[in-house]
Amino acid sequence: MNVSDIRTKYNDRTNLFLEEDIEVKEPFHLFEKWFNGVRGHPAIEEPNAMCLATATKDGFPSARYVLCKGYSKEGFKFFTHYTSRKGQELEENPRCALTFYWAPYKKSVRIEGIAEKLPFCDADDYFQTRPYQSQIGALCSNQSKPITSREVLARKEEELKGVYSEGGVPRPPQWGGYIVKPTSIEFWHGQTDRIHDRIKFRKPRDSSEPDGILTHQGENGWIYERLAP
Repeated sequence: MNVSDIRTKYNDRTNLFLEEDIEVKEPFHLFEKWFNGVRGHPAIEEPNAMCLATATKDGFPSARYVLCKGYSKEGFKFFTHYTSRKGQELEENPRCALTFYWAPYKKSVRIEGIAEKLPFCDADDYFQTRPYQSQIGALCSNQSKPITSREVLARKEEELKGVYSEGGVPRPPQWGGYIVKPTSIEFWHGQTDRIHDRIKFRKPRDSSEPDGILTHQGENGWIYERLAP
C-alpha cells in the first residue's frame, strides 16, 4: 500500500517557536509549560504517554509506550517490571530515550539520558495508589515472558482475587520504578512547510561551548541550540 500522499497540516508562519519565546532558558520549565498547555485537550487522552526506547548492550533497540508518573528537575519517572524486556535491557544498558508527542498541538519532546532505579519506598507508595485491578494485573503478570494462552492470565487473576482483597495487594518484588536523568531535551514544533522548529537543550561537551553563535548559554548548566529540521 502506498501511503506517500498522507500529509497533515501543522502550524504556519504565524505560529513559530522562537528562542525569545522561552522565558526561562532551561528545559524543565519549558517542558512544564508545554505539558500544562496540552494536558486539558479533550483529544489527548493520555498526555503523559511517552515512547521509551532501550537497547541491549550489543545495540539492538526496542521501543514501547509507557506512562510518565512524575517529572522534576531530576528527571522523568515511570514504573514497570524489572524482569520485563525493557527492565532487562536497562539493567545491561541504562542509556535510553523518551519521546512525547501531542498531535493536536503538533508538538513533541525528545529526551535522552540515563535510567536509574528508584528506591523501593517510591515504588511502594505509588503501587498503593493504583486501582485494585491494576494491582492484581501487575501481580499476575510475568511481563514479557511467553504464556500458553489468555486463559492462563484469567486463572491467575481469579486466584489472586481470592487471596487478596482491595487494599491488601502487595507490590510484586520484581516491580518498581525508574527515573530517566536527561543529558539532552529537544523541543519540536511542527510546521506545514516542513521547516520545523527544533530547539535542543543539552549539557556542554567541553570548555569551548557555548560559542555564542551556534550554542548559547542557558540556565542551571544547560546550553541550547537550534537544529535544522
